[in-house]
Amino acid sequence: MNSDEANKKFLKELKSGTVSLVLLGILEGSDEPMYGYQITKEIDPELLDIKQGALYPVLRSLERSGLLSSAVEPSTTGPPRRYYRITETGRETLASWRSAWENTTRLVDSVLKGTRDVEENR
Repeated sequence: MNSDEANKKFLKELKSGTVSLVLLGILEGSDEPMYGYQITKEIDPELLDIKQGALYPVLRSLERSGLLSSAVEPSTTGPPRRYYRITETGRETLASWRSAWENTTRLVDSVLKGTRDVEENR
């Protein structure tokens, strides 16, 4: 595997591991249910480039897992839209994932900066 292939593979794996976390975070921060296009507008494409078509399978997976609920509502400007809302189980899971993310980023940052202190990262 060359450097470009390794880079693409790493970025793909990193992205797939963060999309669910980001989606739950966006929906937790919303007072109202959101549909796919609204959600994609909340994501800075320079930080996490996710296309609308790639978003829906993740939303459906989160819903099957009980982390989201959805409802289809009519739209005055086109076809009906599916609106997503985070569930209580989703909020609990997000809290756990948030903690894991913070611990992981703290460890990775310290290793990459060369300041890793084993006791500090426990």
